[in-house]
Amino acid sequence: MPLAIKKSVKQMFEEAMGQVETWTVDEAKAAHGKSDVTFIDLRDPREIWRDGGIPGAINVTRGMLEFWIDPGSPYAKDFFQSGNRFVMFCAGGVRSALAAKTAQDMGLTPVCHIEGGYGAWKKAGAPIETVEPKR
Repeated sequence: MPLAIKKSVKQMFEEAMGQVETWTVDEAKAAHGKSDVTFIDLRDPREIWRDGGIPGAINVTRGMLEFWIDPGSPYAKDFFQSGNRFVMFCAGGVRSALAAKTAQDMGLTPVCHIEGGYGAWKKAGAPIETVEPKR
């Protein structure tokens, strides 16, 4: 018998889209490289190694996001305490919408995500870089 869930991923995504700021690729490109803006790549490292990344983006795997944001966590990262705007992205925009909502719910502001994610960024001809696996 299938699990009876209370809320589907689609419902969670739609809820997030109603509550988080969504940037177009053009808006993200205009902010890229500014000292008060931090791009957060939520993709798995293997995706980044395979498909490349946005120059200067910090990889925060989706599973560690909350722990890295929370200053009370032993895994907290200083860059999340910078006061910067955080631009989150994934491959297509679903994980980043969910992550942006979670970050916002935790109190991280300002936060937004890129509509269409890295796929839209790359398709638009925005800057990308090859990322080699760490050894």
